[in-house]
Amino acid sequence: MATTSDMAPTRRKSGGTSQGREKELEAQISQLQADLKAVTDTLGKLTGEKVGEARQIASSEFKHLQRQGQKMLDDAQEQVGEVEQQIKDTIREKPLTAVAAAVGAGFLLALLTRR
Repeated sequence: MATTSDMAPTRRKSGGTSQGREKELEAQISQLQADLKAVTDTLGKLTGEKVGEARQIASSEFKHLQRQGQKMLDDAQEQVGEVEQQIKDTIREKPLTAVAAAVGAGFLLALLTRR
């Protein structure tokens, strides 16, 4: 990359030829083009690195959230299984009460859906 002294045009106090000035301008333009290309390459590399880092972080967070979701689902399934077992145990212990509750719930649903 060029330094500021390389990019700054040097002024000659004594008048130079127009061909000399053209060559000097062409050299400066070439240097600017090279500098712009170097800056563009550097920015491209930095952007690529940041995108890679962001993708890696997002992937890590996704896996973490996926594990948490699976754990919550497993806990919910376990709780449902426990409630189901409690209901089955209650029905086995008190079958007449369970039948009466089922008939009562059915009667209430029939009344509600008839209207």
